[in-house]
Amino acid sequence: MKRRKIVDWVFSGGAYCAVAVMVAFLVLVIGPVFVKGVGAYVFRGTVENRRMMLEQFGRGDSVAVLAEWAEVRRARQPVYDALRAFEREMDEMPSARRKELRAAFKEVKEGVAELLGPEPGTPLPALTRRIYGQTRWDRAKVKRAHILFEEQWDYSGGDGVRVLVPRAPMFEGTALALVFAVLEKDLEGLLRPRLRFYPQFLTDRSIDAHFFGGIGAEVAGTVYLALGAMLIAVPFGIVAAVYFQEYARGGPVLSFLRSCVNTLAGVPSVVFGLFGLAFFINTMHVSRGKSVLAGALTLALLVLPTVIRASEEAIAAVPRTYKEAALSLGAGQWRTILTVILPAALPGILTGIVISMGRAAGETAPIIFTAAVSVGPLVGLGDVLSHPTPALSWNLYNMCTEHEAADEIRHVQYGMALTLVMIVLALNLAAIFLRARVTRRLKG
Repeated sequence: MKRRKIVDWVFSGGAYCAVAVMVAFLVLVIGPVFVKGVGAYVFRGTVENRRMMLEQFGRGDSVAVLAEWAEVRRARQPVYDALRAFEREMDEMPSARRKELRAAFKEVKEGVAELLGPEPGTPLPALTRRIYGQTRWDRAKVKRAHILFEEQWDYSGGDGVRVLVPRAPMFEGTALALVFAVLEKDLEGLLRPRLRFYPQFLTDRSIDAHFFGGIGAEVAGTVYLALGAMLIAVPFGIVAAVYFQEYARGGPVLSFLRSCVNTLAGVPSVVFGLFGLAFFINTMHVSRGKSVLAGALTLALLVLPTVIRASEEAIAAVPRTYKEAALSLGAGQWRTILTVILPAALPGILTGIVISMGRAAGETAPIIFTAAVSVGPLVGLGDVLSHPTPALSWNLYNMCTEHEAADEIRHVQYGMALTLVMIVLALNLAAIFLRARVTRRLKG
């Protein structure tokens, strides 16, 4: 008994340690995603953000925003005047001095345009990102640092060390010195940051490759693909599970079919993507190119083994006395399956369906070749059969690795990651609560 207690204590302690390690791992992985992802929804927005929301989305008090914008323009005018005055000074400088300052002045001028926006009265740039200054206070402080300091590298110790050298001494005694003083002391007066809650990030369209706006098209595309995959996979999965449990007889054919299902469950997801491209698009021609339909069919094949396994195990868990009682009362086999076995197995089947939907929502490789695009509008219900769509998983990867200004839109990347994680967690929690509720109803 003592040895048994020691063994029980060891196994219990091991289980608690495993749970603790899992929780710690989740906190380490999901914690930063949650903390930084919240920044896409809650942040300190500048007057440029309020002006952009008014002009691009029609949100906000137009009278108040325009009045505030007029005040800010007056506060910024000395900065623009100093830039023009320094340009005139450069024309009168010795060529050596002018050559020395030209490159640094170009960086300062471009930095001011990115921080505060273009000078009023000048032609509007073609890119939306150039029309407005910094819309977020955290990015504004980063841009200010790029203006006030020049990044250099010190290799005197052997290894390169990044050193920030102030630019102000280089322009001391010139008209440009005013720019550094104003930006260092009164940036809040030039941008007027305020705390902002932006729930529309979940539904707004993207503007200028996600520099502004939200992820509405990506969320809708993910929902289309996940729901489409389940609409295709669930009927076939349940029918296959019923056949395996109620109709198929043991033998080489059944063993072969089960081996096929097990093999499909272990195939890498990228293989499904290549198969979807080769079969559904190039052979079956379900669409002329990438489309939501082709992606949904590919994802349906991916999650089909999971649906079959979950449904089969749920059906096998139904007591055989249920079937015997129904048959003894005169019900046929098919009627017994529909009215007795499937309702009793419903909690397990629903759990497998919802978990499979969460997997379909988070997959990237299968939709790269069949459905996903990097940039695209919100796809309407009438276009899901023939048009590709953005999706959270693919666009998150694309924005982190291939976007031209990945550092500028870190908040969008983390916001996408948080949204995707929350969708998958919500689906898994829904499976738990749905299973518990259906089980209570079946028990009466």
